Amino acid sequence: MRTTPARTRLTPRLRAAFVALLIAGTSGTAVAATSGTAVAGPAHAAPSKDTTQFKGVNWADPRDNFADDPVVLSGLSTSDSYARTYAKASRIISAFRANLGANTVRLPINPYTAGGSYWKSYRGVIDAASDKGFKVIVSYWEGTGARKDGFIDDPATFWPMWNTVVKTYKNDKQVYFEPMNEPHGYTDTEWADIAAKWLATYPSVPRDRVFVSGAGYNDHVTSVCADPRLKGTYLSLHHYGFWKDYATYDQWVSDLKERIGDCAGRTVADEFGAPMTTGLDYNKPDASNNYVNYVQAVTDTFRQLKMGSVYWPGLRTDDTYSLQTLTGDPNRPWLATTNQSGADRLAWAWGRGKPVQP
Repeated sequence: MRTTPARTRLTPRLRAAFVALLIAGTSGTAVAATSGTAVAGPAHAAPSKDTTQFKGVNWADPRDNFADDPVVLSGLSTSDSYARTYAKASRIISAFRANLGANTVRLPINPYTAGGSYWKSYRGVIDAASDKGFKVIVSYWEGTGARKDGFIDDPATFWPMWNTVVKTYKNDKQVYFEPMNEPHGYTDTEWADIAAKWLATYPSVPRDRVFVSGAGYNDHVTSVCADPRLKGTYLSLHHYGFWKDYATYDQWVSDLKERIGDCAGRTVADEFGAPMTTGLDYNKPDASNNYVNYVQAVTDTFRQLKMGSVYWPGLRTDDTYSLQTLTGDPNRPWLATTNQSGADRLAWAWGRGKPVQP
């Protein structure tokens, strides 16, 4: 997501207490470990050195995935049955592949989604994507309003949510788990402790099916990459052009590489994006335009470093960054590309297409 919430609502003392509670688990919650220390387990294979296997887009709720009720992806409805959700999602996933060549979709969850009546229908999205051969990254999003603060909203619902999701999909090799999106309320160390706790709680999940978010707004992976407790996992990075009012192409390349460090072999940029409905042409250099510089720099760098990337968003209603838009009968949805040059640059990041023409 692109919005920039307040950094914290807790004092350091209260935050420390909250983190301790989260790591310790909550009474009545079925967790496999009850301390903040990672539990030693069997040796874990390192993820593939070539993360370009992840060629994807985010499919988002129009509310930016922050919600205090179930997340409802653009084009879907809570009134849709499992069968209707599956049918709609099958068409949208097929359109992501046909229009963009994608093979990965990143989806939000929260306790209202995975812990309520909508879960049965929402599973239709994950199942449809998996059945189409897509890789599916499932990521926890916090709530909105005062809860949109970079902290897990409530350990008492967070862990049962993941119990449900892991139980349902741990045997589906197409499904990947991202414990939290943009954990910016925590320090780097606190976040690494929580990620280690997640791995210890779900030892049945292969580590190469876990995406550990970078610290902060997923804006750097160097700290989680260095933590031996997180060995064998993928790392997720977010990177956006609006973080700077203006930077040159070379400055954007340097900025991105600094956030990755020497961890490109484990890293997938599972959010990056720029305006797509405003008429910008990303196929031609324009040194005066920050977003053109940014898109060309990051897509070149992902390709150079052999990094997978998941565009934000592939589909989100009324979002100027959305690379796809809904068309046709709402019950038989299809997608149209909003900016062909943006799609071209995404293909270039994924190892296809042609370079920018001078």
